[in-house]
Amino acid sequence: MKKTDHKHPRNTDYSAYLSPRWWATWLVIALMWLVAQLPIRCQWVLGKSIGLLAWKLLNRRRHITETNIRLCFPELSDEQKASLVRKTFIANGIGLMELGIAWFRDPAKLTNITYIHGLNHFKKALEGGNGVILLGGHYSTLDLGGSLVTEFIEADVMQRDHNNPLLNAVMTRARERRYGTVLGARDLRGLFRSLQQNHAVWYATDQDYGRKDIVFAPFFGIEAGTITATSRIAERSKCAIVPFSHFRRKGKPGYDIYFHPPLENFPSGDDLEDATRINTIIEKEIRKAPEQYLWMHRRFKTRPDPEDSGFYAGTPTKDA
Repeated sequence: MKKTDHKHPRNTDYSAYLSPRWWATWLVIALMWLVAQLPIRCQWVLGKSIGLLAWKLLNRRRHITETNIRLCFPELSDEQKASLVRKTFIANGIGLMELGIAWFRDPAKLTNITYIHGLNHFKKALEGGNGVILLGGHYSTLDLGGSLVTEFIEADVMQRDHNNPLLNAVMTRARERRYGTVLGARDLRGLFRSLQQNHAVWYATDQDYGRKDIVFAPFFGIEAGTITATSRIAERSKCAIVPFSHFRRKGKPGYDIYFHPPLENFPSGDDLEDATRINTIIEKEIRKAPEQYLWMHRRFKTRPDPEDSGFYAGTPTKDA
């Protein structure tokens, strides 16, 4: 895909994307809109097929997923690991279908099959008056889960903009309809402004963002580069940190959203201790439905030793 046009960052005016350059992207968007109109059961079946196709064809992503699962679940047999890899692609294929629901339909129509757990924890945290960080993760229900959350609470969101400016415009406009404010991933000033207004902000720390401002904390028993920004934000704003997650129910359509008690004695003053605590929380949530996590990401790319070739050496550079 083309790189973001930095002359017009996050341009959400559709009239800027009428030239032939964007026609292919518009076709993808139109297909997403059409699929989003199907009954949810049909979307799950279609998503499963897409996931299986990706499992067969996306050699690079499959290799990364296999590596992550081998590292994180050493207790599984080879057959169980292979099964989990396959289920991961299926879950993320369904997640792709749910993206269309989040962007083009009203998630309020799914509240009758959405089950909220621990909402009282969030409400209590908000009573502190210093805002709330909703400590999330990159689950396959990422966009739909976030949209469903806003049916029960008010929240802002931090997002990493898409490399395709038109897809980013569609995503941003969809999220602006659901969230109070859509903040850029590096907009710390906007984040602190939201917290000062006692808002809740969706925030995820569970990816490898490089070597800057990190510590190496265990994640599924593997040292993983983990950002320390969560501790800095909590220290400066005095906000509450509320872990939360969202998963697709197994068997029949439905969704579970979990809010957990706000973290006590956070930050501790020890970045490694804080990062380890956060990783442990996210790991526990992932284990509820491990196939619904984004294992295609190179979570352990950055190693303590810069000369270490890492776990992903030999990853195919191209897909089939």
